[in-house]
Amino acid sequence: MTFEVITMGRVGVDVYPQQIGVPLEHVTSFGKFLGGSPTNVAVAAARHGRRAAVITRTGEDPFGRFIHEALRGFGVDDRFVSAVPGWPTPVTFCEIFPPDDFPLYFYRTPTAPDLQIEAADLDLDAIAAADLFWVTVTGLCQEPSRSATLAALEHRARANPAGDTVLDLDYRPMFWDSPEQATAQIARALPYVTVAVGNREECEVAVGETEPAAAAAALRERGVRVAVVKQGPRGVLGVSGPLHAVAAVEVPPVPVEVVNGLGAGDAFGGALCHGLLAGWPLARILRFANAAGAYVAGQLACADAMPTTAEIESLLGKEAVHG
Repeated sequence: MTFEVITMGRVGVDVYPQQIGVPLEHVTSFGKFLGGSPTNVAVAAARHGRRAAVITRTGEDPFGRFIHEALRGFGVDDRFVSAVPGWPTPVTFCEIFPPDDFPLYFYRTPTAPDLQIEAADLDLDAIAAADLFWVTVTGLCQEPSRSATLAALEHRARANPAGDTVLDLDYRPMFWDSPEQATAQIARALPYVTVAVGNREECEVAVGETEPAAAAAALRERGVRVAVVKQGPRGVLGVSGPLHAVAAVEVPPVPVEVVNGLGAGDAFGGALCHGLLAGWPLARILRFANAAGAYVAGQLACADAMPTTAEIESLLGKEAVHG
């Protein structure tokens, strides 16, 4: 099978409180959900009808079995998901203080199974054949995942230079020794990707710029064809086209009553994949992706809340989507 979307990287179980505005020490009940940013992106793409798979690793434990079941339930192919003996499947807790405070607590030290992806175990032919390949900066934080991620990017760039390859700038400081270490590894990956997406803080780590237009320009100077800079309440900026004829698009945010903002970026990513594969104009892609992020921000869960195309169209209004 040839996949439309293959993502690679983090997976785990999100254990989220079912009481909003309550610190973890006082929470009395939790929900268990599939988690991990690139895994959620694959789920989001599948919700738009895309043939999606994820490359990752779990523990050899009940939570690992839960991940396989959850992926299949969401329509995501799990053939590239394997177990690592000796390391537990990671869990992640959060606190929910709307509208903009959602502390995360990752239980994945000193390493996690998804950082044990080996280059020798990759199906490079499947990666090259996919219409779109999605990786994250977190996958570069530790060996052997770092070498595996770079090997996948290098092979795909040689074998399928016309295909979309997306780098999610997804910088999480707790996974790195320093921002400078992350900057150096991102610089190794950028020459092999066609699309880069991140918020202003992630752009600062990647290319030393926080001002959106300057960040997009710096990413494009490093060879990226499409740079997407998420600006939170200011919306999103996208820049594409040849360097001598740049096309910049800025779209406003979609108003929503925020419940949990943690899955919004992954919903944005899956919708971005869908729009890129559909060949939409950049403005339409960004409006659609922005609405997907807003939709999930209004829900409690991440993977479980990923919207369908119809649900996004309902939120945006069909005129806005097709305009």
